[in-house]
Amino acid sequence: MSEATYGIGEGPATRVSLSLPEGTAEAIRARVGKREFSAFIAEAVERELRGQVLDEYLADYESRRGPLSESSRQRARQVFDEVFAEEAEWPAAG
Repeated sequence: MSEATYGIGEGPATRVSLSLPEGTAEAIRARVGKREFSAFIAEAVERELRGQVLDEYLADYESRRGPLSESSRQRARQVFDEVFAEEAEWPAAG
């Protein structure tokens, strides 16, 4: 029997151990409540991963074509966010 593989943001929930500074944990609880704590953390991690995927794409592009201007870099982030929002699917770097 083969194990299923899931993309980022997919699959059943799995329990993981996470250590945070108490002040950070309290700030999250105060902002979203105890019941939404895990969802808040999951969304934050997914945002960070999406940013890292985009950084990988930009680094690959720059290695092939040369440096991007700051305005081009900002536009790439905007386009990436728009496409990601429409697709509701994680793009793969590489």
